[in-house]
Amino acid sequence: MSARRLRKLLRGLDIPVPFDVSSFAGRIAARRGRPIHLMPFAGLTGVCGLWIATDAADIIFFEEETAPFHQEHIVLHELSHVLCDHYPASASLTEMAELLLPSLDPALVRRVLGRTGYSTEEEREAELLATLIRQRVHTGTTLADRLHAAFDGFHG
Repeated sequence: MSARRLRKLLRGLDIPVPFDVSSFAGRIAARRGRPIHLMPFAGLTGVCGLWIATDAADIIFFEEETAPFHQEHIVLHELSHVLCDHYPASASLTEMAELLLPSLDPALVRRVLGRTGYSTEEEREAELLATLIRQRVHTGTTLADRLHAAFDGFHG
């Protein structure tokens, strides 16, 4: 997907004002006609985010032991994979899904996506779209606002 196509996709998004990543995920879910569940998770080995698509819903796991600003970017990155309709598969990521969701029948999992499972092109597309979304929603914020958000939750 070219940068121009990503910008066109961005223009077609219903981005809430003020921005809230959960509300944004809800709008994407409504557009797709299937729920998106955002799930914080500690200790995702080797990945910051993970997208699992089942027949009934999309589940996005994100690292909970990082700053809220980083969490938002992780979720936007995974949502960007959803929006770009990426489909890579990896046995190791499927195994990770089974560990995260032991009660979920593996036959129901259609797609499992994590940062280590993307092609380079798909990774770039998702990162670029996530960055474009962040630029659009945070254009009016000051540097001080962004620094405060980046370090919110860290106490020395």
